[in-house]
Amino acid sequence: MRVLDTAALLHWPVTELTGNICAMSQQAELERVSPQRWMLIQAIDLEWREVPVQWLEKARQCAAQSGDLPRLSDVDLDVLALALGLNIALVTDDYRLQNTMNAAGRNSKSVGTAGAKQVWKWELRCTGCRVTQDVAEDVSRSKKGEVGECERCGSPLVLKRKR
Repeated sequence: MRVLDTAALLHWPVTELTGNICAMSQQAELERVSPQRWMLIQAIDLEWREVPVQWLEKARQCAAQSGDLPRLSDVDLDVLALALGLNIALVTDDYRLQNTMNAAGRNSKSVGTAGAKQVWKWELRCTGCRVTQDVAEDVSRSKKGEVGECERCGSPLVLKRKR
């Protein structure tokens, strides 16, 4: 039994999907991305789960510690929380999810890529004064661009790999 990210639901054969776990929030994402695949997925024996609040908090903490939190969506956090809370492998092609799982000492499996080979740590860096800081649990999240403002000089903060 594994937790499946939306990439697995979209690309794996039906026989590989049966008997695994998914987050309820993935249903809307899947229906939006591929309505035809969503119709097929509804006929498969999958366990759809709501994510307990304490598991979601643990996922946020783990993602903040690895620095990946600013680039994870709500659905990403839900599948991460399920994998961490149930202590089972996460199947995903998302390198940030793989990185967070690896940093937490947990297993992840790739859907169709080679997968993350090493753990990367991320930090917030000011585009003005270049000061760096760790990623906090309450950081702004977006798929790209700035993730906050520097408290020192007011310039945008961006996510960069720790050196």
